[in-house]
Amino acid sequence: MSELTVSGLRVVHEIALSGSFTAAARLLGYSQSAISRQVGAIEAAAGHPLFIREARGARVTPAGAIVVEHAGRILASVDALEQDLAGLGDRLAGRVKLGAFPAAMAVLAPRAVALLRSEHPGLQVSLSEAATPSLLRQLRAGRLGVAVVGVGAGLPDYDLAGLEHEIVLAGGLRVAVPHGHRLAQADLVTVAELAGEPWIVGDDSGGDPQFRAWPTLADPVIRYTVRGWPARFGLVAAGLGICLVPEIAALSVPAGVTTIGVQDPGWLGRMTVAVTPRERAAEAAAIVDALRRAGDAIHARLR
Repeated sequence: MSELTVSGLRVVHEIALSGSFTAAARLLGYSQSAISRQVGAIEAAAGHPLFIREARGARVTPAGAIVVEHAGRILASVDALEQDLAGLGDRLAGRVKLGAFPAAMAVLAPRAVALLRSEHPGLQVSLSEAATPSLLRQLRAGRLGVAVVGVGAGLPDYDLAGLEHEIVLAGGLRVAVPHGHRLAQADLVTVAELAGEPWIVGDDSGGDPQFRAWPTLADPVIRYTVRGWPARFGLVAAGLGICLVPEIAALSVPAGVTTIGVQDPGWLGRMTVAVTPRERAAEAAAIVDALRRAGDAIHARLR
């Protein structure tokens, strides 16, 4: 079995995922003949044919399915090894904790951590999801390296004295509506167009101010009050109402739900900021930079 190679396993794995030799060659940057040679070498080592060639692609044989399954685990280990070795030359290493309010934990924090994992594999980032007052207490007590909080219209005037803070996303609020809703195809609506719509709002008994109806909408119709985002989105997807969703979490809406922007000169908006101690460690600075870049990417996707 010494003829099994990482490059050959990668080719076999890619063919199985893409469904054809041609697609695998394009994705891996190989010629068609190079792909065929790699497959032939792995088939010789395995002692079994791995693919059945068809007019519209290729499908795995029973032996191929076994090889592909093992190849996935082997390639993941090889990728992890390469990341660990790359981390030896990275000056950023150790552990740091990132805290964020629930909406920021939906998209922003995971994307920032993914960037850090790729760029600084020696840096281990743990996560804490909590309401803003709790995050700020943890930060001041030294239990967090970075806290992601929301500031702006409709939110308390949180005490950030003695702390560094930097805007990572200046996005506001959007409205989540079910597919097929009369406004679902609009990029931007006015507040007047939201009048009379039934709203699904958040239960504010748990800490942070929750998302109610649109802030400047007079006499909104509140149909349901629920605690978590899954429940809110589930009710929207079922066509039972609409809800607010911060731009920071808009890319996390499930199937059956779409988000739209609202044109409202009377609302001052909100910002998401990364807060750190005044003396910001290099690890915390890297997290803030990753949060800012992730925020830029989210903002670009929604424009």
